[in-house]
Amino acid sequence: MSAEETNTAAARTPFPAELIYNSGFGNHFSSEAVSGALPHGQNSPLLCPYGLYAEQISGTSFTSPRKHNQRSWLYRVKPSVTHEPFRPRVPDHVKLVSEFDRSNSSATPTQLRWKPADVPEAPTDFVDGLYTVCGAGSSYLRHGFAIHMYAANVSMDNYAFCSADGDFLIVPQQGSGLNTTKSKSKPISHYYADHLGLWITTECGRLQVSPGEIVVIPQGVRFAVDLPDGPSRGYVAEIFGSHFQLPDLGPIGANGLASSRDFLVPEAWFEDVPCPGYTIVQKFGGELFTAKQDFSPFNVVAWHGNYVPYKYDLSKFCPYNTVLVDHGDPSINTVLTAPTDRPGVALLDFVIFPPRWLVAEHTFRPPYYHRNCMSEFMGLIHGGYELDDLMSEMAKADGFLPGGASLHSCMTPHGPDTKTYEATIAMENEAEPKRISNTMAFMFESCLMPRVCPWALKSPYMDHEYYQCWIGLKSHFTREPLRVDSQEGKNEDGT
Repeated sequence: MSAEETNTAAARTPFPAELIYNSGFGNHFSSEAVSGALPHGQNSPLLCPYGLYAEQISGTSFTSPRKHNQRSWLYRVKPSVTHEPFRPRVPDHVKLVSEFDRSNSSATPTQLRWKPADVPEAPTDFVDGLYTVCGAGSSYLRHGFAIHMYAANVSMDNYAFCSADGDFLIVPQQGSGLNTTKSKSKPISHYYADHLGLWITTECGRLQVSPGEIVVIPQGVRFAVDLPDGPSRGYVAEIFGSHFQLPDLGPIGANGLASSRDFLVPEAWFEDVPCPGYTIVQKFGGELFTAKQDFSPFNVVAWHGNYVPYKYDLSKFCPYNTVLVDHGDPSINTVLTAPTDRPGVALLDFVIFPPRWLVAEHTFRPPYYHRNCMSEFMGLIHGGYELDDLMSEMAKADGFLPGGASLHSCMTPHGPDTKTYEATIAMENEAEPKRISNTMAFMFESCLMPRVCPWALKSPYMDHEYYQCWIGLKSHFTREPLRVDSQEGKNEDGT
């Protein structure tokens, strides 16, 4: 932005049709909106270029190992410390939780499912539209997570939000005018190409985030959400005491799953206009606090570092799959993971179930029945989950719809419903290779046992008949050996 534009710009100037991004995951980036704004040779010179203030934001302790250390230097018109004292927000936001115990949430091993929530009729922005569904642990103890959902219909007006509790992974599910009836032959990204969903302005720059994409806003980074296309709803995973990283690939090799280069980071952008009464809303221990200032927090002219917001288009994910027999574990579809100190155990994984081929022979292709030491929160962005075109209509009738959610907690059994199971085994070994094309589902999976908030348990969108989808499962047990039709199923002696 030029100096002339800066002097006349209104807060959150409309985004251009195409934003320019940096690409890469975990890289050290440098970006400046005015040439020469970044200091050379040091981070905090006595006098910064253009009279800017140097300010560091740290996402890890100073003494974290270099490979884990995250921080960025911001060069801004005024430092973020220039504000009035924080005060508890009035009215309080009673449906945001970051400390999970018996006083504010309940433990239940029952399988839970929610139908899609309606967008409220009253004016509701992103922050007021947030509500916690479940979570575990404590933001004060720096270990745990919270899963929120949101439904909003207006942009944030003259204020910015940040969470001191943890990173926000935002999964937009719907923007105004979303058309889910287009040709199934198109990639999922084409369904949303004309619907931006969210305009997110951050201290590091601006991001356009459509349904079918995700965005991560690191702990403490201030941001504002505008809704250029009208109402929006979606999901948020917040993690305490950890940051997301790409999963190790192990025997897969050097390529596959989410590619580092497909993660996009904003270019520096700033505004320098008077903003009387501008409010910073900070989430701290699950409570909201406000502070007034007279300038926009988006006044960072240049920055460098690796502690930055970023977005990712889920249609670019490269899935791996079974090519002969059996159903792979869902971990093979991990996009991002927040690890714990125990190798291979995640505080929270973000896993997707994208379009792909099912080709396994002599195999029950839908997900297997299982009980898991991890807890699984499922959401559906588009289409049906793990179902072919025939079964997607069954899923719709059974209530797992885009915008809905389900929770299967630690060691709670779950798996395909009765209709899916019966339709699958009826095909026996006649099933041809099948492409799942009209879907994008996801899962937040955690080693911690979630507690569920009371408003989620009492929600009018709670599907109290969810358990019925398995009640019809019947015994197929027989003492007679099953007939094997294919030669591939026989041993050399014909047995």
